[in-house]
Amino acid sequence: MTYDVIILLIVSGVLVGIINTLAGGGSIITMTVYMVLGLPITEANGTNRIAVLLQNLTASMTFIRKRMLDVKSGLLLSIPVIIGNIAGSLVATHINETLFRICFGVVLFFILIYMIFDNHKRFHGGQRMEIKPRHYLWFLLIGFYGGYIYIGLGYLILAISLWSMKLDIVTANVIKGFVIFIATPFSLLVFMLNGQVDYAYGLLHGLGNVVGAYLASHYFVGWGGRFIKIFTTVMVLICFADLVGIISLHDIFNAMLTAGKSGC
Repeated sequence: MTYDVIILLIVSGVLVGIINTLAGGGSIITMTVYMVLGLPITEANGTNRIAVLLQNLTASMTFIRKRMLDVKSGLLLSIPVIIGNIAGSLVATHINETLFRICFGVVLFFILIYMIFDNHKRFHGGQRMEIKPRHYLWFLLIGFYGGYIYIGLGYLILAISLWSMKLDIVTANVIKGFVIFIATPFSLLVFMLNGQVDYAYGLLHGLGNVVGAYLASHYFVGWGGRFIKIFTTVMVLICFADLVGIISLHDIFNAMLTAGKSGC
């Protein structure tokens, strides 16, 4: 493994850790980096779970210490996500990219509409949530999707948390990270047992994720709901632009890697 690859994995990990803690969609960058480095999509999908686990562990521990997380509600919502995660991981032998792009595009579109027209509620996280039976069903389906392919999982959780559970953007992000942290080890284990995890890439990228999640949960989240709303909106726009072909994150990272090799 060359130094430019190590730097790319760690630096992109920091960026992804910040993005996923404050919004979501950072795994598009992770998957793109892994595939540019030569991992098959199924192995990239499995390896991604290492960084996901580490970043959400870091963020969740911080939010618990700051009393921004309703742990009981988070654990209750994690149960259907765990079940769905295991089921989704077991069938993740191939990925229908066309279907994924359609579903992800719809989710991004409605999240963007919400970001523009929401009622500007302000909370600081940790309020008790009212969990209804339909929420368990939603989170079961979300868990299945997350086990199948993680990309966009954070936005799906945000969508349900914002619209159906009526949470504010700060609390929705906090509960999102905790639920993903609790559920991810189960899907990671499935990929590990099937030999679809590159531990070197995963741990190096995960190291960057830990740094990014630490920065986001300790400092950036304290900038309030308005900042997180703007940050989330920008990330949704970038993800949507990549999805519809306006920009190509794959080409951007491939060019960076090529430039790094040329400079060595």
